[in-house]
Parts: sequence; structure tokens; C-alpha cells
Amino acid sequence: MLRAKITLVVVAAAALAIALAATISYRQVSHVVGEQFDRALDDRAATVVTLLGVSRTPPPRPDSTEQVLTADGTVRALAPGRAVLTPSEAALRVARSGHGTAREDVTVADAEYGVLTTPLPGGGAVMVAQHYASAERIDHAFLWRIPWTTIAATALSALLSWLALDRILRPVRRLARATRTITTTQDLTTELPPAGKDEVGQLTRSFAAMLEALRRSRAQQQRLVQDASHELRTPLTSVRGSAELLQRARGRLAPSDEEQILGTLVTEAAALDALVRELVELATDRSTDEEPAEVDLVAVAEEAAHRCRGRTGRTVDVTADRPETVRARPRAVQRCVDNLLGNALKFSPEGTPVAVHIEGGRLCVRDRGPGIAPEERHSVFDRFYRGRRTQSVPGSGLGLAIVHDLVTADGGTVFAAGAPGGGAEVGFGYPVNSGRRVRR
Repeated sequence: MLRAKITLVVVAAAALAIALAATISYRQVSHVVGEQFDRALDDRAATVVTLLGVSRTPPPRPDSTEQVLTADGTVRALAPGRAVLTPSEAALRVARSGHGTAREDVTVADAEYGVLTTPLPGGGAVMVAQHYASAERIDHAFLWRIPWTTIAATALSALLSWLALDRILRPVRRLARATRTITTTQDLTTELPPAGKDEVGQLTRSFAAMLEALRRSRAQQQRLVQDASHELRTPLTSVRGSAELLQRARGRLAPSDEEQILGTLVTEAAALDALVRELVELATDRSTDEEPAEVDLVAVAEEAAHRCRGRTGRTVDVTADRPETVRARPRAVQRCVDNLLGNALKFSPEGTPVAVHIEGGRLCVRDRGPGIAPEERHSVFDRFYRGRRTQSVPGSGLGLAIVHDLVTADGGTVFAAGAPGGGAEVGFGYPVNSGRRVRR
């Protein structure tokens, strides 16, 4: 669970930070305690020296002991009943010379003392020993508090993290519930939770955009299926009616009638084959696996025109004005030019030429047909659309729709307009590669 994982990371980071801070604090505290101990020892030694200078005995303290050390090494305790400290060589040098100080740690009766030897003005020295018990109590108390403080702080950070993450991840849980509902019910109309301005809000907006794209895709698929079923019904009905007529007649038809019915069957079967092929092309877009490359529109147009002349015997003229290469999928561009030429030849009267003109990254095919009404120029690229002037011309209404889908997939645009003197101009354009003009 994401909440538990993040809480675990936060708790681990908090515990590490607390442990590191406690370790550094302990070192600092130990240093400060040591300094305070040395300062207290210095203050006690100064007090003892001052009191002895005025022939007064310092008042005893439970955690310290004092004694006078003469130059010959004789020791005299200043408080009865206290342990006698054995002078070291450093302490004897201070007593004999009357200069400097000596600091050392000694153990007396299993107790550790810090000892400071300070010279007396009249000769000799005074040895002041202070028990480390107070410093050790502070040290032990601090060490004892570190684990409990760490545990308490870690537990508090875990609780606060758990509660904070519950609030932070609440939009994520709502989004997850909505996506599970969509996955289970396949209902793309399910509303997503409101999107905020943070990263979770950006994720929600991305999901909303993806969901909207899925809605459009499903709507387009449903519309394609409905339109395809409508378009397929006509040729299928004609084929079935002709076949049933032949079946009922069983040789009783006149040869001319039988030839006419067979011709109808062949024509409708060919139309049905073309329609199914274009439907498959439109639904699968087999050019999507092709990588974009530099495409010479003039070369593509000339190749398509050559194929068209050989197949139909019609005149197809190709002209160019400052042509430039474009970046697109070569086979997709070839398919678009073939569709535009086929569409132009279908609507142009026999014996009239079809013109292809390339200017920059724009390719235009002009025919001599009935033209396209201004109000229909955006609709001609819709699937199965048939204009009022072309209702009687055979066709599926998918050729220009395929051109639209292929061109826009590569970042291009399509257009349709009326041609001067009659006919229509239909084509597409791609962004040109600056400086990559085709040399002819």
C-alpha cells in the first residue's frame, strides 16, 4: 500500500535524523560537561588557595577532597575522614617549584577523581580532587533519555505522517476508485474527482484527457460501424436479390436478362470488395508502423500519375512551383495522392485532364467535375459523406476520409475548394523543411 510505504520511508528518515542529532548532541553535551567540570575544579582550587592564605579552612564538600602538599612530599588533609591522595611526580614538581599546575585522574577506593594541583603563595601546593559522579550522572541521564526520546519522536512522526498521508492521498484513492469503476463497468461517462493544482491534480487532468480521447475513439468506432453497416447493406441487398432471381429462374431467363443480372452481380461484388478494403484501411491504418522520413512530393506525384495513366489511359499533368521536401510517412503520402487522383478521375468527365500541382509542401489535385458546394467543403473529408452533386456517382465516400486521417496523423492539413472555371481542388499540405528545396 502506497500510504504504508511512504509512512515507512518518512519514519525511517525521521529516526535516522533523530539518531544523528542525538549523537551529535551527546558529543556536544559531553564536551560541555567536561568543560564545566574543569571550570568547577579550577574555581574550587582558587577558593581553597584564597582561604588558606587568610588562615581559614575551606568548608568541606561531599563530592571533593582537598589536601596540602609540602615541598618535601608531606601530605596534610584539610578535612578529617577524607581519603588521602597519593601525590604524583607532577604534583611534587609543582609543590617544590611553586609554579605551574598539574591535572590528572586518579582512582581512590574504586571512585574516579579529577585532581588539580596548584601552588600555594607561601610554598608547597594544594591538591583539590573532585568526584566524577555528578558528570557521570548527567552523562547517564542523557544516554538514558536518548532512546526514549528517539522512540517517542519516531512514533509521533509515524502518526503524523499516517494522518497527513491519509489526507494527501485521498484524491489518489478517489481517482483509483473511479478508474476501477470505469474498468469494471466500461462506462466511459463516469466522472473523475475534481482536479486540484498539485501533482495529483495534474494526474487527474491527464486521466480526464485520456478518458475524453477514449470517449471520442469509442464514438468514432460506433459511428464507423453504423455507417459501414448502412453502406454495406446496399451492395449486399443487390447481390442477394440478383442471386435469388437467378436461383428462382433456373435457366428460364432470356440470355440478355441473365447477362444483365450477372453484370450487376460482378459490379456490386467489385464495389463491395472496394468498400471492405477501404474500411479495413481506415480501421487499421497499416501505415502507422512506418517511420517518418524526408518525402519529395514531386516524385511521389509523378509516380502516382504514371500508374494512373497506365491503368486508366487518362491524362494526368504534374507541375511544381518551388517544391520542398516534407517529413511524413512515405507510403501514407503515396496512398493519399492515389486516393486524390482516383477521386478526381471519378468525378471528371471522360477526355478531360486531371492536374496535380505542388507548391512548397502543398499538393493540390484539380478535376473538371461538378465541383464542391462551399457549405460541403469541410464535410467531404467525413466518412461516407456524399455531396448532393455526386449522389449518382459510384463510391464509398471513404477515400477523402482516409486522406484526412493519414495527413493529420503526420501533422499536416487537408483542404477542398472550387477550381476556377469549374471543378474542384482537393489536396493536403505539410510543414516544410526550411532550406530543403527540391532541385529540378
